[in-house]
Amino acid sequence: MSKKILMLVGDYAEDYETMVPFQTLLAVGHKVDAVCPDKKSGEQVATAIHDFDGAQTYSEKRGHNFTLNADFDKVDPAAYDALVIPGGRAPEYLRLNARVLEIVRHFDQAKKPIAAVCHGAQLLAAADVLRGRSCSAYPACAPEVTLAGGKYADIAIDAAHTDGNLVTAPAWPAHPAWLAQFLAVLGTKIVH
Repeated sequence: MSKKILMLVGDYAEDYETMVPFQTLLAVGHKVDAVCPDKKSGEQVATAIHDFDGAQTYSEKRGHNFTLNADFDKVDPAAYDALVIPGGRAPEYLRLNARVLEIVRHFDQAKKPIAAVCHGAQLLAAADVLRGRSCSAYPACAPEVTLAGGKYADIAIDAAHTDGNLVTAPAWPAHPAWLAQFLAVLGTKIVH
């Protein structure tokens, strides 16, 4: 059965972590509404490409423009079955928006599936939904997971971690594992 999924994005969300889950979830038949505070359907967010090229941390390059397909101001979280939070730089400032945090808390309190990747854990920590849970994230976010009362799941960059309704991963190389685990939590069956 098709699910209605909300995706929270913002300027300089990670390109792959925005585009790939959005397109994958649509491809398997789900409806995905991508929203950003202070923006409407048809407007765009800039993305950033984070790459792992041998430096001590990722490098950042300008990505594509990503077109929003729903209005943030009209979001009723009760109308959605699941939440997706891409990483990149967007979570660091989206977590300052009280409405964004209310939306994240709704999904947690209702035990609806939540998928967060990379710096998406910053939103989970700020919304105070990690207490007593295990969560993966980009390693630089490990202190935030721990300070928010969670247990940081230190896994390979291409692995994912599920704790109940929460599916997390360190970064975009984990997309195959992360999306497969999220689809399992959603109850999505793919038959070959």
